[in-house]
Amino acid sequence: MSPKRLFRAFAFAEAVTWTILIVAMILKYAGGVDAAVLVGGSIHGFVFLAYAFAAVLVGVNQRWSLGLIAFAVVTAIVPYATIPFELWLMRRGRLDGDWRHERTDHPADGTWVNRMLRWFLARPVLLTVVAGIGIAAVFTTLLIVGPPGGREA
Repeated sequence: MSPKRLFRAFAFAEAVTWTILIVAMILKYAGGVDAAVLVGGSIHGFVFLAYAFAAVLVGVNQRWSLGLIAFAVVTAIVPYATIPFELWLMRRGRLDGDWRHERTDHPADGTWVNRMLRWFLARPVLLTVVAGIGIAAVFTTLLIVGPPGGREA
């Protein structure tokens, strides 16, 4: 899967889970189905974390600035904003190209972040497992801490 396809998939998934969360909130506040937000919020939260990871991974691979990577993550906070952001990236060619498995003459390729990127890209199964465990660990920690606004929100 190319960086473009990975980013597009997670940008779309993030938007879909916003719909799930919004429907869940309507069910809770208009229909009294309190568990809907627990389920919808959990799905959305997990996909949010996965999108953030994908944005950082693709951003480093595509040599985006730190500001652009941070903005990519922030777009997931605004409902459906990942879709126009992804389209903006596409129009500007910021998702073009393949994974960078080899070092080039680019000055950034010597940094520890880029060395680690290439090391993990050479081991895609390990990258997937480590990413999954990391996302699950952050998700679990956030569940223990509690939802934004407290448990009664």
